[in-house]
Amino acid sequence: MNLGIPKERRPFEFRVGMTPAGVRMFTGQGHTVYVEHDAGQNAGFADVDFENAGARIVYSGHEVFGRSDLLVKVARPTYEELEWLRPGVMITGLLHLGSSRVDKIDLMVDKKITAIPYEGIQTSSGEVPVRKPLSQIGGVLAAQISGRLLQSNAGGKGILLAGIPSVAPAEVVVIGAGVFGTAAINTYVGLGAHVTVLDVNFDALQRIHDRFNSVVTLLAYPYNIARVCAFADVVVAAVLKPNERPPIVITREIVRSMKPRSVIMDISIDEGGCVETSRPTTHEHPTFVEEGIIHYCVPNMPSAVARSATHAMVNAALPYLMELANKGIDQAIKDNPDLERGVAILHGNELHLPKSFKGMGE
Repeated sequence: MNLGIPKERRPFEFRVGMTPAGVRMFTGQGHTVYVEHDAGQNAGFADVDFENAGARIVYSGHEVFGRSDLLVKVARPTYEELEWLRPGVMITGLLHLGSSRVDKIDLMVDKKITAIPYEGIQTSSGEVPVRKPLSQIGGVLAAQISGRLLQSNAGGKGILLAGIPSVAPAEVVVIGAGVFGTAAINTYVGLGAHVTVLDVNFDALQRIHDRFNSVVTLLAYPYNIARVCAFADVVVAAVLKPNERPPIVITREIVRSMKPRSVIMDISIDEGGCVETSRPTTHEHPTFVEEGIIHYCVPNMPSAVARSATHAMVNAALPYLMELANKGIDQAIKDNPDLERGVAILHGNELHLPKSFKGMGE
């Protein structure tokens, strides 16, 4: 099969769909891999690294799209990229089709494209294996970034996350005890912050309680969310419902009740957001102030550490990509129910599009 690794065209997307090590695995099994010139540059991979792994370098996006049976991307395709897609090809990546416009979906349907969003691949237990390592990276970054946003020189409250003798630590609230939330909690606790965690799942709270003795756990009732946000210095809202838009758990009224220059991080923003006052931002302009509160709402957080994030994403996606390359889509999804759950569009037929699909994004 011919695989294509294009250069990402969305602003501030520094990751690339495949590592040289991954390319070597495919070429070693007889597949042909086309990599667009400088596709891996922002993640620290040179063209020569891909060539040494057996890839063929091409010099335009149009060419890599035109030569490929399976496109391995990171971000969802632009209109230009959709026009480049040949009828009947497969495309994978963090496609976030729930926030794509209707006409983009229509283009894929008309071209009989098969679209497999990584965030849709799901095990029978509900785990999202390709997204998991990216969520772990994001959780670590949440603590790293929020600590900087609390600094006076960043417009914050001038509070240190960690406590020191005679000075209390920052109050951090994490809403959502999933993969992202657990990684964030682990990092905040390691830094010395005082952490309160809320979730609707009692078992998730039990797991956090058993692992982190110093963490306060509460059920995510609206009353509890409002109460803890009122005293928080940092609120990390990490609410995820697979194939659905997350609910709004932090209302504008709650934001108004928070202490001025506190920080909200809406981690659900790539699926539409779970904070009423949030809107997508970028790595160039990551924050805005609404109701006196600093909002951080960057959809592709892990792109800030593009090399680490690319390695993590590819390591998790490789088994599924290898099945697609070796078997083709029909046999692969027949053999692997986890992969079948991730197919949003199959040969132009809508299969598992997110329930919240409204066509409101880009």
